[in-house]
Amino acid sequence: MAKFSYRMQNILDLKMKIEDQEKANFGMATARFNEEQQKLRDLMVRQAGYERQLKELSLGDINISEIRTCKNAVNSMKVAVRDQMINLSKAQKAMEVARKRLNTVMMERKMHEKLKEKAFAQFLDELDAEERKITDELVSYTYYANETEGE
Repeated sequence: MAKFSYRMQNILDLKMKIEDQEKANFGMATARFNEEQQKLRDLMVRQAGYERQLKELSLGDINISEIRTCKNAVNSMKVAVRDQMINLSKAQKAMEVARKRLNTVMMERKMHEKLKEKAFAQFLDELDAEERKITDELVSYTYYANETEGE
């Protein structure tokens, strides 16, 4: 029996390897985005803590140096939050780029898999046609052999 061999199997294998690499890249980009998001949350929590502390300091006995220190901390947290938002935006863009590249590679792999399926279907059709041809030849040979015996 004939064996099916896809002539572009090496390309399909390469597309699968590239897809695996892009999946890994996307995973790393997503992990970095989540990490940056967590850093932003932590900074916002710290900023809220400093703001709460500043509010408490301004209510009781007023200590100007502590209030000034706390105000500086709040301002530095605002700057840190702004910088972290920029980092988060960059990480999100990198994640989107990785997602688009992954989608492109996946579509290419699927296209090659469809081509392989079509080639296999064509192979099966050719195999079936060959079997029908052999069966027809066998039937014709048997018919003519019986006809010549009868004469």
